[in-house]
Amino acid sequence: MPVTVIPLPAPVLLPVAGSDAVFPVRRVYCVGRNYADHAIEMGHDPSREPPFFFQKNPQNLVTDGLFPYPPLSSNVHFEVELVMALKAGGNDIAVDDALNCVWGYGVGIDFTRRDLQDGLKKAGRSWEAAKAFEASAPVSPLVPAEKIGHPQQGAIWLDVNGKRKQSGDLAQMIWKLPEIVVELSKLFTLSAGDIIMTGTPAGVGPILRCDRILCAVEGVAELEVEVI
Repeated sequence: MPVTVIPLPAPVLLPVAGSDAVFPVRRVYCVGRNYADHAIEMGHDPSREPPFFFQKNPQNLVTDGLFPYPPLSSNVHFEVELVMALKAGGNDIAVDDALNCVWGYGVGIDFTRRDLQDGLKKAGRSWEAAKAFEASAPVSPLVPAEKIGHPQQGAIWLDVNGKRKQSGDLAQMIWKLPEIVVELSKLFTLSAGDIIMTGTPAGVGPILRCDRILCAVEGVAELEVEVI
């Protein structure tokens, strides 16, 4: 092991439900506009504009149940998503092999600085400041696919202070789970340790400090988050 000139950064490790083992994270990919109703509510035509991909940083994933409201923003939105964790990867993965790359699943929230995102869109600039900020991706413990299979349908929802804000079904995804892996592998070399956030249904909206969020994917996991 070579001597490093600064201390090695701590690895990003996600808990595994019912186990002391952890899942090491390499990269975090996100799918945009993967539910037609959400694409429409954001002003896009899902029949004409297919989903696209962007990234968060591994360090944006948090598991302590807290979301610190970020600075330089006054309009932060929640987006509940099914989370997919890979155990293998490659390039140009065949659709029949795609789910063989998946280790397990969880539920997460893609918090978005909507005011910053809107400004960046108008300026024709990239969205990193609106998406890849500290604690912007709370996630649940991961559940192995060998225990729950590969969810193709089931409710996905999010409540704020006990009121239902988002409600959809995994079956409403435009790109299904195998297709997401296939399309990502055309653009990037996927690998064990990669996390994929698979898109959000309609109903996204703002949060405030002291809000309490509860979200879930049926048959997969629940997640509670407090905004501080």
